[in-house]
Amino acid sequence: MSNDSTLHAVTAADFSQVQHLVVTEEYAGQRIDNMLKVLLKGVPLTHIYRLLRKGEIRVNKSRIKAHYRLAPGDQLRLPPIRVSDSKEKQPKARPLQLQQIEDAIIYEDSGLLAINKPTGFAVHGGSGIKLGVIEILRQLRPQCKVLELVHRLDRDTSGCLLIAKKKSVLRHLHQQLRDDQVHKVYHALVVGRWPARKKMINVPLQKNTLQSGERMVKADSAGKPSSTEFRVLTRYKSATLMEAKPITGRTHQIRVHSQYAGHPIIGDEKYGVEEVNSTMRGIGIKRLFLHAAAITFILPETGKPFTISAPLPDDLQKGLSCLQ
Repeated sequence: MSNDSTLHAVTAADFSQVQHLVVTEEYAGQRIDNMLKVLLKGVPLTHIYRLLRKGEIRVNKSRIKAHYRLAPGDQLRLPPIRVSDSKEKQPKARPLQLQQIEDAIIYEDSGLLAINKPTGFAVHGGSGIKLGVIEILRQLRPQCKVLELVHRLDRDTSGCLLIAKKKSVLRHLHQQLRDDQVHKVYHALVVGRWPARKKMINVPLQKNTLQSGERMVKADSAGKPSSTEFRVLTRYKSATLMEAKPITGRTHQIRVHSQYAGHPIIGDEKYGVEEVNSTMRGIGIKRLFLHAAAITFILPETGKPFTISAPLPDDLQKGLSCLQ
């Protein structure tokens, strides 16, 4: 970013005037919110997201969303940014949080780290959440100059989450995501008996934001093309354990496609059936039963396919053991 080949984090004081920056190849593929968190050290996350929502931060003279991915040559405009001396500081993670994330690490090499994300952890701070997985990891690994999310999981979803420890690895994996070379497998417990013949849901999805700020997604012909492949793993009396492979990567895709098929995911407070959820809480399934079980990609270090698997958490395992 800028005409220099490298980017150094700067303080808010450096941005007391409008800034026009140019995206270099090094930062291509990154989400703009993640890039700004690094660039604008000391600026509260809530302020960064507010500037994005209000359209004061622009790319190529246009308003963009927080999830916009930067491209080489993009023209980035930053407004004057001033933060009072009493600006909020990122809190330190509690010892329990640090231990939970440390214990969740299932793979690590010189350029990549993977965790079996516990349920209830947002992947990053923002929108009222001060600390997410990435902020906690940065406190666990202060010696790492780079720690960036490769992709995302919903807060209530557990399972495989990749974090890059090198910019080159981040670019490599983002390119694989764009080229559909990353394959994800989820396990979901759904309501009722899913028909064996129903193996693919191809239904466009439309994302909406309510006045409260809550995101809702629904099946809509005006939405974006979306496809999920499903396979029955285990049948129970009133539920089915499913394998779900998202072909596309839309927000809440598996959850909404399951709902559309008439078999919403158990524990889903947004798209599920409250009566069923209430019954399942009684046997120990107290949260969204959606788990990112495995992810396969080309390992940048070797150039060969590589799979990382995350075992089903104990709470979900115990819940299954109570089903008939």
